[in-house]
Amino acid sequence: MKRTLFSCMFLSLMAATSLALAHPKEKPAEKPDADSKAKESEKPGESQYFKPESVTTKSSVTVEGTRVDYEAVSGTIVVHPRGWDDSAPKPDKDKDKGDDSGHNPDAEASMFYVAYFKTGAASTQRPLMFLFNGGPGSATVWLHMGAFGPRRVVTADDTHTPAAPYQVVNNDYSLLDASDLVFIDAPATGFSRIEGKDAEKAFFGVDVDAHAFGEFITAFLSKYSRWNSPKYIFGESYGTPRAAVLVNLLQDNYSVDVNGVVMLSQILNFDLSVDGAEGNPGVDLPYVVALPTYAATAWYHKKLAGTRPDKLETLLEEVEAFATGDYAKALMMGAELPASQRDAIANKLHEYTGLPVAYIQKANLRIDGGEFEKNLQDDADMTTGRLDSRFSGPTLDPLSKESEYDPQSSAISSAYVSAFNDYVRGTLKYGADKTYRPFYPAWRDWDLAHRQPGAGEGQQPCNTMPDLAVAMKQNPGLKVLLTGGYFDIATPFYEGWYEMHHLKIPASLQNNITYHYYASGHMVYAHQESLKAIHDDVASFVAATNNVKTSSVKKK
Repeated sequence: MKRTLFSCMFLSLMAATSLALAHPKEKPAEKPDADSKAKESEKPGESQYFKPESVTTKSSVTVEGTRVDYEAVSGTIVVHPRGWDDSAPKPDKDKDKGDDSGHNPDAEASMFYVAYFKTGAASTQRPLMFLFNGGPGSATVWLHMGAFGPRRVVTADDTHTPAAPYQVVNNDYSLLDASDLVFIDAPATGFSRIEGKDAEKAFFGVDVDAHAFGEFITAFLSKYSRWNSPKYIFGESYGTPRAAVLVNLLQDNYSVDVNGVVMLSQILNFDLSVDGAEGNPGVDLPYVVALPTYAATAWYHKKLAGTRPDKLETLLEEVEAFATGDYAKALMMGAELPASQRDAIANKLHEYTGLPVAYIQKANLRIDGGEFEKNLQDDADMTTGRLDSRFSGPTLDPLSKESEYDPQSSAISSAYVSAFNDYVRGTLKYGADKTYRPFYPAWRDWDLAHRQPGAGEGQQPCNTMPDLAVAMKQNPGLKVLLTGGYFDIATPFYEGWYEMHHLKIPASLQNNITYHYYASGHMVYAHQESLKAIHDDVASFVAATNNVKTSSVKKK
């Protein structure tokens, strides 16, 4: 049983583990559903999913005491892969399709969205934010129903949420007070679908995925006359490398500058992932950037072998210094590390993580995410959460080497999926006869090859830091907000901090990056106090960067 949920599939080009940062639990292979059977007999563009459509409803939300009236538009926009030309004659259906680059211009994706527009607001005065989750293969149900939509589902803070009925309430922290919102489901997820010859190849990959989102956003701007609105991109998890590629693509290919990018639970360089890091020997940075999160988790569960400070931040400051100092130096020495220093490092790791010294020694001072999750509470036969390490659940196999599931995913997925299915059909009046896919195993076919800006032919490692750096240099006014949770093992908060401080940008542009961290996990908003905090931080970020002279957005 694989550890998935948002496990961004840091497939680590090296093999070993396929992880998928796609939110919920990965399902085993299933028999073809009604949708896929129907597609077999349909010609491209003729299924119910490939007809551009929209349904509009009206409502209101009260955000921190202020009422916001809005229109909600649920619909689909059909996009095509690279190489498609809307003025060219369609190819012979009996012949093979595809251009010299291997892209298939005859494939298409129908991308589902829910857009919320504040009633009566002028488009040039009203910011517009595009939001998406990651996976690859996750729909955007999580940000929609847990974070910033006008309605949110209530889940237990760090334990399993009881089964239905679930409570859906007015979202006091919806971002509709600061911006219009567009929640987008990636191709093949949610109500989005793909079809045509080699459709997976046309849409499942770092670069082709970003292209689809670029096509969607520009089509949306035209459809709703929003070209002159302040524009923002919000990506969570795998949505962060997507956002890095996308913001540069929008500038470079479409001449669309973006006011700001919000990164939640960031990973731009997959070599920094602590998931399956043992499969990438010689690269020790994952263990360095993950250690502060391990210590935060041990602090939360009262597993620290050393003194437990009252304030988590006090501990983190100390651990960060050790991780980037003595620990990093010890790892770099490899086999030349003297036994005495090895013992000292092992004892310090024991102090910060609570793991037994003997186990740390046996692990060669290098403990990957799954091993930490399995062993932190092994004395109680409990597995620690991956996306949110405040969560715990019974260990499936006490003899396993690493965790085999994510307790947080199991604890909250049903609530989110059930609540959204009820909300979209009952309140938004969309999809009564359609199947909503909260996740799709896109990562199985995902192409991690990425052509970085300015790079020649050939494959580069899956590192989208250069994309964000180029975007910031070409648009010096672009601002970035990095957010994350202290208890996120999937994408440790210090990993994102490290990436941002190693962007190839002038020192002056570092001032364009703002950081906020919260006492929560990967899905920061699953903790109500953190939801309020991230709402206020993002709303303030939008107010400070929207370039509207007389902004109606209330600063927090």
